[in-house]
Amino acid sequence: MEIIEQPPIERTHIAKWLAGAALGLGLWIALYSQLQPLADYGMSLTGIAAESHLGQALNFFLFETPKVLMLLALIVFVMGVIQTYVAPERTRQLLSGRRLGIGNVMAASLGIVTPFCSCSAVPLFIGFLQAGVPLGVTFSFLISAPMVNEIALGLLFGLFGWKIALLYMGLGLTIAIVAGLVIGKLGMEKYLEDWVQAIQAKGGAVMANFDHNPSWPERFQAGISHLKDIVGKVWPYIVLGVAVGAGIHGYVPQNFMAAIMGKGAWWSVPAAVLIGVPMYSNAAGIIPVVQALLGKGAALGTVLAFMMSVTALSFPEMIILRKVLKPVLIATFTGIVATGILLVGYIFNAVL
Repeated sequence: MEIIEQPPIERTHIAKWLAGAALGLGLWIALYSQLQPLADYGMSLTGIAAESHLGQALNFFLFETPKVLMLLALIVFVMGVIQTYVAPERTRQLLSGRRLGIGNVMAASLGIVTPFCSCSAVPLFIGFLQAGVPLGVTFSFLISAPMVNEIALGLLFGLFGWKIALLYMGLGLTIAIVAGLVIGKLGMEKYLEDWVQAIQAKGGAVMANFDHNPSWPERFQAGISHLKDIVGKVWPYIVLGVAVGAGIHGYVPQNFMAAIMGKGAWWSVPAAVLIGVPMYSNAAGIIPVVQALLGKGAALGTVLAFMMSVTALSFPEMIILRKVLKPVLIATFTGIVATGILLVGYIFNAVL
């Protein structure tokens, strides 16, 4: 086979793009690792006490807003580059699982190894839709990623033992898989926002823009193009969603929740879900609250239903998703997942 040598000028051009990408990734990692110190420094400039309700809310906002935006930028860029290698049709075939729901199982299982809170999972959800992955499969990931990740399972194992962690994982994955299957069967793609439908109508294909094997600079340019397009549409919703979550994070009283989630009341599980939905946290942030609530006498099933609703069904997440989904699809998603969470709460309370 004849090896075609690239011209020196072209090799230099490619090397510059690769060096620029490496430098950009290094800067991204450096900045991402310093988000909490930067948020703390920003707090110190305000003069607001960090322990106050306002201080907790502001610190949360200063940390989570750049965190989610940076995750969104990185994931959308990477998805844009990946699409220059993998045809969207092949991705759909891999994850569709038309016969046995294999795509939903794969997507839900992927959520276990992605330690995202609900709002951080939305960027990857958008990236899946951008790549042409079926709607039901993307929802399986969106539900699983914040609810059943390695942080949640590790903390549950450390605090409550392997049986509780395993049962939580099994029931959480079941919710993610079944909810994704149901949404997929309902054929609700028409309830995606028009701009998302336009991406899917094109097949989500970056490869379609090339009639040849693209070079690295062309792949990076494709990623940058998607980055500008997607982030430009979504960022205001992310800021608004995190702002709502920050306000609730700083002002919701824990003792009030513990009183409502006491043992013996049939309505405690739905009440816990209703309380959890407006909140916003990741697994690492909510599990210490779970432990505190249990110490005050709250029922395990009720508290875990609360935890699931916070991590997988938060109101700030709904605000961000509104840019991607129409209200009918958001309501369907919420209803299906809430039903599954209620069942989990009642099952835990019945068997433990």
